[in-house]
Amino acid sequence: MASKAVYLNGSYLPLQEAKVSVLDRGFLFGDGVYEVIPVYYGKPFRLDSHLQRLDNSLAAIRLPNPHSRSEWRDIFAPLVAADKNQYLYLQITRGAAEKRDHAFPENTAPTVFAMCADIVPFAGTQDGIAAVTMDDSRWRLCHAKTITLLANILHRQAAVDQGGGEAILIKDGNVTEGAASNVFAVLDGVLVTPGPSPALLSGITREVILELAQKNAIPCRESAISAAELNSASEIWVTSSIRELIAVVELDGAVVGDGKPGPLWQTLNSLFQAYKQSLS
Repeated sequence: MASKAVYLNGSYLPLQEAKVSVLDRGFLFGDGVYEVIPVYYGKPFRLDSHLQRLDNSLAAIRLPNPHSRSEWRDIFAPLVAADKNQYLYLQITRGAAEKRDHAFPENTAPTVFAMCADIVPFAGTQDGIAAVTMDDSRWRLCHAKTITLLANILHRQAAVDQGGGEAILIKDGNVTEGAASNVFAVLDGVLVTPGPSPALLSGITREVILELAQKNAIPCRESAISAAELNSASEIWVTSSIRELIAVVELDGAVVGDGKPGPLWQTLNSLFQAYKQSLS
């Protein structure tokens, strides 16, 4: 497949030739979902988990899945390279209707777009990042991975404006997630992360970390983390498919732990990297 080829509605074509209608509901309304899938040396990471989350997101916005899992695998295969670490980006919208109307159009084919890009190593992986807490101003369907990300973007930019690498969001006194990540905290030696709910998107990396902790007898649980508990945590991490595990070493200007990625982060990050290697 040619370099920079992407998939759009049944065809593979150069990125610069990929076009969608200005009446596409993704463009007009943000009416769609997306998925981001890491690919390590040609093998999509936890593909079934990502496709299950895609099913869940589509169901949440009442959009039928246009392909079976085997069809998705066939679509992705020509896009990935066997000698790189990459990520697949998949977006599905409700398609282009004949007129702009908030109500769902009838008999409209969805727009399906997929591309693959190289994973660029994140500068804060080894040393950690600063994070900023702020009130979670987003909607009530955060468990669906929708393309309506303006609130997330504003939260992340507010953190960047304050010198942070991520925003950690607080709703009703408890942590929900980061602007583009899940949140873990080490509280009295126990690894804690908020459980699945409509207030947050349950990440695949989050799922793997919990599995690895349980398998290696590391105390962990899914439960609420109050803002006060977060401020007293000995370690804080944010996790995502592309950044993987990132330690937060400063929160709202205060040092977390000793200001370096902590021992439990070191352990779980090593286990995560070993798990990735075992799949190659």
